[in-house]
Amino acid sequence: MTTSSPSVLSAPAAPPRRRRWRSPSFSVQIIGALVLGVLLGWAALSMGTSDGTPDGDPNWLTTTLDTIGSSFVLLLKAIVPPLVFTAIVASIANLRNVANGARLAWKTLMWFAITALVSVSIGIALGLVFRPGENTSLTTAGAVEPGRTGSWLDFLDSLLPANFLGIAANTSAGSDGSVSTSVSFNVLQIVVMALVVGIAALKVGKGAEPFLTFNRSALEIIQKVLWWIIRLAPLGTLGLIGNAIAAYGWDLLSPLATFAVAIYTGLALVLFVLYPVILRTNGLKVSSYFRGAWPAIQLAFVSRSSIGTLPVTQRVTERNLGVPAEYASFAVPLGATTKMDGCASIYPAISAIFIAQLFGIDLSIMDYLLIAFVSVVGSAATAGLTGALVMLTLTVSTLGLPLAGVGLLLAIDPILDMGRTAVNVAGQVLVPTIVAKREGILDMEKYRAATSEDLFAEAPEADPTPTPAPAPAQLASSAV
Repeated sequence: MTTSSPSVLSAPAAPPRRRRWRSPSFSVQIIGALVLGVLLGWAALSMGTSDGTPDGDPNWLTTTLDTIGSSFVLLLKAIVPPLVFTAIVASIANLRNVANGARLAWKTLMWFAITALVSVSIGIALGLVFRPGENTSLTTAGAVEPGRTGSWLDFLDSLLPANFLGIAANTSAGSDGSVSTSVSFNVLQIVVMALVVGIAALKVGKGAEPFLTFNRSALEIIQKVLWWIIRLAPLGTLGLIGNAIAAYGWDLLSPLATFAVAIYTGLALVLFVLYPVILRTNGLKVSSYFRGAWPAIQLAFVSRSSIGTLPVTQRVTERNLGVPAEYASFAVPLGATTKMDGCASIYPAISAIFIAQLFGIDLSIMDYLLIAFVSVVGSAATAGLTGALVMLTLTVSTLGLPLAGVGLLLAIDPILDMGRTAVNVAGQVLVPTIVAKREGILDMEKYRAATSEDLFAEAPEADPTPTPAPAPAQLASSAV
């Protein structure tokens, strides 16, 4: 018997896969850009103006930071109108399969009002404790009325779009005779138009299917473009925070230090006490909420724009926290125009008390109730003209306080606006999450696993290099 020894041909060794460099998470990039922006801002501030005079033109570094930051915000704002319109039309179409669409809308508005009422109560209490109008070195001598005010008719005016997408052009003449034109849009009008078009498409039925298919395709394209813009967020953060420090510094805070501390204390209480209590009461883990919402809160802080942050706010609400897209695409844009716990609750409450104390005016219990009423209802009344200044002037005029006192607070408004906007956006994420949880439509698995890691990473692409098939093993042959 002869036996041949086994002979096995081994397959060629596969080349070692190159280890791909993994970029830091979005939150880490934002924090890094924030630190670098602060350093560059202080450097620009120390350089002074271009000609060395206090009223001279900004230096090259300040101008560069301003250009970078403002360009990023403009890009975000440019994508908002088509995003909001297509997302809401798609959400209306998707709500065909949801029996409680009207109930979701009603509960969203109810939670907007509840959180606003508690927030304004915190603001009133802090105004009475800190007494910022008495603890200031400011006098009423330099008080001037602001050029822009809010009224109770703004809501009705903003509901009626002058054109299909609520786009408006404003022309202004400069002191040197130059004429500039700026184009703006009203998000509330876009929401109204999208709701009308979406409902009309449902009423048309099968005839509207091609339009709804086109709308879904357009939404996917817009979301892809949005992803490209959001990738620039760290660069935009660097420019925005750097320019804020270079342009305003911190010297203006001294006379209004108590007022600023009261505002930021109120904002911190809402963000880190009120919101966690609401989350825990509804059986939601607080850490998951902050992990999921933090990218939008960070961007809101540096951009000072709820509208500019809207695309990020909607994405974290859906992707991180598990709110259904068909509901989030309705609730988040609505919240961006009417849900402002920072700008419409904390800030006007403390500011109105500051102005009353500064001018020696005693407020009655009825006045404090009016402050609460304006906070809860006024944010909707000024939805077409969102902003803290509009809400503040509406509150002050409702109470009969001197509007000239508002002008005294404008010097440090950009510093306060960062915190206000962060709280606004945090609330715009919170309410849809709470409503979705209470209605049993929140993806709890996604919520528990909420993270900001790779938030804006695209779906992994297939490896273009084909994996070599394993070589067939050559069986040992034996002869007997």
